[in-house]
Amino acid sequence: MAMPLSAQEVVASTGVSPSAPAADVLPSADDGSIFNRKNARTIQLKIPAPRGPIIDREGYPLAQNRVVYQLALQYEQFEVEERERVVAWGRARVEAAKLLHEGVSEPDDDTLYQHYRHRRWLPLYLSSPMAAEEAEKIRPQLTRGLELIDVYERYYPEKDLACHIIGYTGQVGKLPTGPISPNEPMWEMSEGRAGFEKIYDQDLQGDPAHLRLIFDENGKMLLREQKGQPRAGGAVVSTINLRWQKRAEAVLDEYSKRGAMVVIDVVTGEVLVMASNPGFDLNQWIPGISQKEYDVLREDPAKPLYARAFQGTYPPASSFKPIVALAALNDQVITKDTTVNCPAFLTYGNHKLWNWSRSDYGALSVIPAIKWSNNPWFAQVGNRVGSGSFLGLARRLGFGTITGLPLLGEDAGLIPTPEYVRKTYRRPITEGDAANWSIGQGAVLATPLQVAQGMAAIGNGGALPKLHLVMQVQDSYGRVIRTAQPERRHWLGIDYNAIENVREGMRQVVDGGTGRGAGLSWTEVCGKTGTGQWGPESKKQGVAWFAGFLPADEPRLAFACLYEGRPGQKVSGGRNAAPMVPAFFNSFKDEIKEMIAPAPKALLVVEEGAEAEGISEEGVLRAIPVEPLETIEELPDDADVPKALPVEDLDLIEGEDGP
Repeated sequence: MAMPLSAQEVVASTGVSPSAPAADVLPSADDGSIFNRKNARTIQLKIPAPRGPIIDREGYPLAQNRVVYQLALQYEQFEVEERERVVAWGRARVEAAKLLHEGVSEPDDDTLYQHYRHRRWLPLYLSSPMAAEEAEKIRPQLTRGLELIDVYERYYPEKDLACHIIGYTGQVGKLPTGPISPNEPMWEMSEGRAGFEKIYDQDLQGDPAHLRLIFDENGKMLLREQKGQPRAGGAVVSTINLRWQKRAEAVLDEYSKRGAMVVIDVVTGEVLVMASNPGFDLNQWIPGISQKEYDVLREDPAKPLYARAFQGTYPPASSFKPIVALAALNDQVITKDTTVNCPAFLTYGNHKLWNWSRSDYGALSVIPAIKWSNNPWFAQVGNRVGSGSFLGLARRLGFGTITGLPLLGEDAGLIPTPEYVRKTYRRPITEGDAANWSIGQGAVLATPLQVAQGMAAIGNGGALPKLHLVMQVQDSYGRVIRTAQPERRHWLGIDYNAIENVREGMRQVVDGGTGRGAGLSWTEVCGKTGTGQWGPESKKQGVAWFAGFLPADEPRLAFACLYEGRPGQKVSGGRNAAPMVPAFFNSFKDEIKEMIAPAPKALLVVEEGAEAEGISEEGVLRAIPVEPLETIEELPDDADVPKALPVEDLDLIEGEDGP
């Protein structure tokens, strides 16, 4: 007794139009009155609507629906309703179904009998969902009392792609087993349980239709009338580029079995890529994941359920150093030409802070200090400018607070405050603390998403863009009901010359510095390596970074690549993270070159003979440069201090940033 979902299917299955009088074809529905015939029934059911799709920025599906089939037992109306006969009849059909499909459940005798007593007009689902191909093979072998019921099912065509962002659905509840209630669903309905599926559940849920069924006392259908059509839910259009996301996850799989990559459009704030490796197949949750399957994922030491891109907090290590340099230049503690003596190590208390190369570099200014990622230079300059200054700038760059993207479980990271240090260590901030924080170690923690966001702000010239992960939400008719527009989250108030000097240092990181492995032949990359200690001291686990933006002159794309080292593995940003950059960006060379190409110059159109600047006597049009409009007004800094998260200690460590 397949339940049709459209008026055309109703006509095909019953031979009567839903709007036509049933008496013209079938016996009178009045014969099914429940007042004079105990086995007659009038049933009203809800036809669940399909969920709306989740798609990428180019329209490719990330989550959609498909029609699947389930084997079901359909009882007949017995003249003699003895329990033994009812159970035996049902049991024989269950055994026949088990021969047709391996995913058939085996209801107990009481379930079979109670279904007949209360729900024999409706099918009793026996099997797990199967694809149309398998259903077609089974259909000719169906015996009396067995049917194939078509239902909607959520489907993730890209399996584990962007799994931590998309999320998954779960069943609202099992179908009722007692007497039939008005408007109960024809099959199990679903709801969002994680990611976009949960956050945008109301937008993705559609509007159901209703089906009215009338049976006479012999179990014969007198009327089948559908009211309305199920209306699918709206669509959520992500900013994610599926092609780029695929490549990013492939690069992570090749270069970093455990890591993350984020790519952001500097101009619009759109997140084009947010990949965490490893992930998991979202289809495991459809129609439901078993406890055994879930335990395998939960207990996996690689933590596939853990979204490293936005839930993983790591010391940003030397990728944090451009912030210290920016603060020092902006506060005029140093100039472009100020030199600082850089020995092989500095001593703070009982600790030595070594340069990664363990070499004496002599007198260095800011640009070569960034190029060679010199720890002693940043430790000294960090103390000169003061931790309050560079940590305050870090907060304006988005560190220490969530981005505000529609993400479940996003971690805020940690930017320490004097209150945090007093509460945690019962002492004030020391020079050793400031030195350690200046090289992105100790209590400073950030997610790859935050690091990429900070690079976007440096890249676009001093404004922290508001990030977007959803371009628009559409209703079921395709009308846009919500859309994202480029916005500024914070105006940094940084001197542009300071930004230019830091950019130059980051350009030289790739051009002969510690990040040579990140270079591209077709455009200049600005970047920063980073290598730090992460996790418990007992594990001695390292983390490697390469973060930056491109092109160097007019940045359009910001990014962060994270390599999570194995316990005991020696890692470096130049060796482990930097090679991910060409591995990813070279795959989209032509596309990105078009994206970053300078805008064409505007043409001023005038009538021939008009006298105006840029117009020749012959009336030939000339290109006239159009100056950019200065529309950005400075806003006050955000002085809110985020709640600090605990860390193990503030001990100084040795960083390694070499190639």
